[in-house]
Amino acid sequence: MKKVQIVASMLFSLGIAALFTGGCRKAVQVALDHPRLAAGVSKQDVIFFSTALNRQMPYRVFLPSGLVPGQKLPVVYLLHGSGGSFWNWSNYSDVARYAAIAESGGLILVMPEGGSSYYVNAALKPEDRCEDYLVSDLIPDVQSRFPAATGRENRAIVGVSMGGYAAVKLALSCPDLFAFAGAISPAIDVPSRRFTVRRYGQWFRFRTIFGPMGSATRQADDPFLLVQSADPVVTPYLYVTAGEQEALLDPNRRFASRLKDRHFAYEFHTKPGGHDWNEWDAQIPGCFDSLLQHLQLTKK
Repeated sequence: MKKVQIVASMLFSLGIAALFTGGCRKAVQVALDHPRLAAGVSKQDVIFFSTALNRQMPYRVFLPSGLVPGQKLPVVYLLHGSGGSFWNWSNYSDVARYAAIAESGGLILVMPEGGSSYYVNAALKPEDRCEDYLVSDLIPDVQSRFPAATGRENRAIVGVSMGGYAAVKLALSCPDLFAFAGAISPAIDVPSRRFTVRRYGQWFRFRTIFGPMGSATRQADDPFLLVQSADPVVTPYLYVTAGEQEALLDPNRRFASRLKDRHFAYEFHTKPGGHDWNEWDAQIPGCFDSLLQHLQLTKK
């Protein structure tokens, strides 16, 4: 029976991988799914209809196996990087153990599909309303299916690279959604990157997502501009990291300096490493230690 369940899970994941392409969806190479589970943690994969995108979207969930009847748990949304998929957090990190960590009483970890969208509403592709999908569709769907505690104080968001950018952007522009935002190696400077011939393809993709340089849509998605107008008093606690050997170290240092100048509640940490899951997995324990201090937790 266990072999049948494993094969069914693999087929489900392979089917999802082949299904989602473009925009908030992406072309995923068919590969075996090897989630890293932890003791006392169960995994569920969900496909639901997103009204904002007018299509089916997948997400993965880790939650404690032994739930107390009636217990509601805080939710942490984990966003993957560009070129990745909703598998990434479960396959390349040991984050699963935090779903059943005793200090928290349990967490629901939600890993949505984001394609290469930067989780924003695309300026020049109006059908790709990826921020609306995340905020208006995904969060309510999670709350309808799982024992999720509601309210800002019970919600956190953490992302790597592209997902880290989105965590910061949402923290600054929608401060009522989350109590904590973790940005691990965030691509914090993407909206302000200039055109180069060498990266023409990337520049064209960013133009589709954020709009032309200097446009109102691009400015509205630029963390370096948002941080100048956001209210530090209501902004979620920000936890920002970067690898000491990655190109994003300098822009993240500059962004942390802006946070300091405007008196935001934040931390900024660096560790040896580059822009990859080895460095990101090393940053997760510190991020979750801080996260657990800022969510409203109910101990078992």
